[in-house]
Amino acid sequence: MRLPKFSYRVPKKISDAVKMIADAGVDAMFVAGGTDLYPNMKRRQQTPKTVITVTRLRELHEIQGDAKSGMVIGSSVSLTEICEHPVINRDYPFVADAARLISTPILRNMGTIGGNLLLDTRCNYYDQNYEWRKGINFCMKKDGEICWVAPSSPKCWAVQSSDLVPLMVAIGAKVKLVSEAGERTLDAAALSSDDGICYLNKRPDELLTEIELPPRNGMRAVYKKLRRRGSFDFPVLGVAAALNIAEDGIVRDAKLILGGVAPAPIEVREAEQALIGEKLDQERINAAAEACYLKARPLDNTDYVMGWRKQMARPFVRRALEDLGRQLQQEGR
Repeated sequence: MRLPKFSYRVPKKISDAVKMIADAGVDAMFVAGGTDLYPNMKRRQQTPKTVITVTRLRELHEIQGDAKSGMVIGSSVSLTEICEHPVINRDYPFVADAARLISTPILRNMGTIGGNLLLDTRCNYYDQNYEWRKGINFCMKKDGEICWVAPSSPKCWAVQSSDLVPLMVAIGAKVKLVSEAGERTLDAAALSSDDGICYLNKRPDELLTEIELPPRNGMRAVYKKLRRRGSFDFPVLGVAAALNIAEDGIVRDAKLILGGVAPAPIEVREAEQALIGEKLDQERINAAAEACYLKARPLDNTDYVMGWRKQMARPFVRRALEDLGRQLQQEGR
């Protein structure tokens, strides 16, 4: 498969980048590492006439802050840098751990944190070459009119497949978007939209410039990932858990987010309520796991049988919360 022809623009300032895309219009797209966009272009899933690289924008490669003040990470920081950065590993180890689960070392050298947060939704009927998709008369997400996962549905069910999105939602991170119209900051939860086609609440002319991690303030978090192979594969289930636990062991706040089972990450409020106000014991963990199992409703749009993927919500939530429980025990709490 070959790339289609396109113009390649190289801005050196953020202001130049957003002006370029405003001038080029809907036929232009930003690119950083290109590990998602370029394969999509080869399959003719996305066919921008103009590609604007953001890799030369120095501001997007900066990492600042710590656990006390919060951290700001530029959107073009590579996943390898996230994995290896000493302050991230010290103050936000769960972010580095989640980044290590993404793809392979070579692709992590290319892929960026911003690119992973904006990752295209995936589906067995969409992630095929052009000829294969043409053979089934295409799908709703690209060139067709029907969702082959749920033919009677008016909505595309391509699935959210980023590893960092569920975690960023769980820890309450924010993202900054910049365009010629100005800047705006969104909660990570507000960045995603529950539709496989329009899966981002981001305009095409907006550039994701930075990710803001909140101060730790005692927060603990973890991310667990289900996939067929130990590396490379996208998640078919992701579980992100974040807890704030008082000195007496009572859970003051909890976030439980499921990824890989719907077009957007799912916050399971019933599971959170099963934990808040209680100690993190096995009974509470099992109750939260059961609530996540009931909420998870994957469809037949990615690897593994969907019923089994649903069942795996229980053990993966248990493992995530048990990991956090072991952290407390190590601290003597």
